[in-house]
Amino acid sequence: MIYRVEVDSDLEEVIPDFMKNRQKDLTLLKEGNEKGAFIDTALIGHSLKGVGGGYGFHRITELGKLIEVASKEGDGEKLKVLIESLEVYLDQVEIVYVDID
Repeated sequence: MIYRVEVDSDLEEVIPDFMKNRQKDLTLLKEGNEKGAFIDTALIGHSLKGVGGGYGFHRITELGKLIEVASKEGDGEKLKVLIESLEVYLDQVEIVYVDID
């Protein structure tokens, strides 16, 4: 499945770094879940919840919220599934730059 996201062309210069940072978040989430560091994963989830929608990546916001909740509940299995969902999304997202007036 391809996730198509339309992003304002004014943001074209910052999106590559934004996506690199989400890959770093993904790595930290995996490590945190393996270690049971749910406070760390909750903070990352909270951050994802805040940054995704502003750039048009509403799925990142949704997953961030769910990651934060699963982390606060200490549910490592649920968190693992959500992290895998984030990984699939990041691997399959197609970014299309559009002029938004």
